[in-house]
Amino acid sequence: MTAADNTRRAAGRASDQAERAGRDVQSSDAFRLLVRVGLISYGVVHLVVAWLAVQLAWFGRQEEASQQGAFQELASTTLGRITLWVVAVGLFALAVWQLFEALWGHRDREEGRKRTVKRVGSAGKVVLYVALGVSAVRVVTGSSSSGDTQKEMTASLMGSSTGRILVIALGVVVIVAGGRLVYRGLSRKFTRDLAGGVGQGVVRLGQVGYAAKGVVLAIVGALFLLAALTYSPDRAGGLDTALRTLNGQPYGPYLLTALALGIACFGVYCFAWSRHVKQT
Repeated sequence: MTAADNTRRAAGRASDQAERAGRDVQSSDAFRLLVRVGLISYGVVHLVVAWLAVQLAWFGRQEEASQQGAFQELASTTLGRITLWVVAVGLFALAVWQLFEALWGHRDREEGRKRTVKRVGSAGKVVLYVALGVSAVRVVTGSSSSGDTQKEMTASLMGSSTGRILVIALGVVVIVAGGRLVYRGLSRKFTRDLAGGVGQGVVRLGQVGYAAKGVVLAIVGALFLLAALTYSPDRAGGLDTALRTLNGQPYGPYLLTALALGIACFGVYCFAWSRHVKQT
């Protein structure tokens, strides 16, 4: 047996041991509780964002109507700061959960493309939850910085023709991701991620919630496209920019309120999801 063979065998044993350790953690009661806390925290964030959107629609709120704005809203009181620490811990727990799913999960899916796509999706969620968790910690510790990262990034990229193409590609990808969320909601595919049976009310909440999140994401992608096509980086932005753009349209406050209700539905759905977590 060659040294290369020994190295491969050792690497295989190490991988198997890591997987067993990871699955032991996943199956522990403590980790399951943390994941539930994470999903409840994720739901709270969406409910606060929905409330901020309603304030923007009818009271002309100037502060940011986004996840960052939700964290700042929570951090405005002592009880809110304590809640925000819990939210941050929960979001990091969700990141670890999705990391395990990305590495070893989704075994209920057919081996091959479908399982790979789901694992890639889980890897993307790791980035999302870590980013949100870090943002929450930065807000609660007072170290968050102001400024619109999306606008700054877009302006930097559009300094070259290649960068402008990247912004266009990013816009298309975000729009497609938004469309997938809408489809996931309307087709009820999200129910495959639930363990045990749930009532029709929960399913309806998920359908409306996923569709609303998809619409918001599609608006964000459209803004990136518009910024690139019109050479106007100020038009690009994240959730706050998307909501303010919608609010500025004819019947904007009504449209934004409807979207806020959809986001709130997703928040409530997360509470139900926390009771039916499916780990694969």
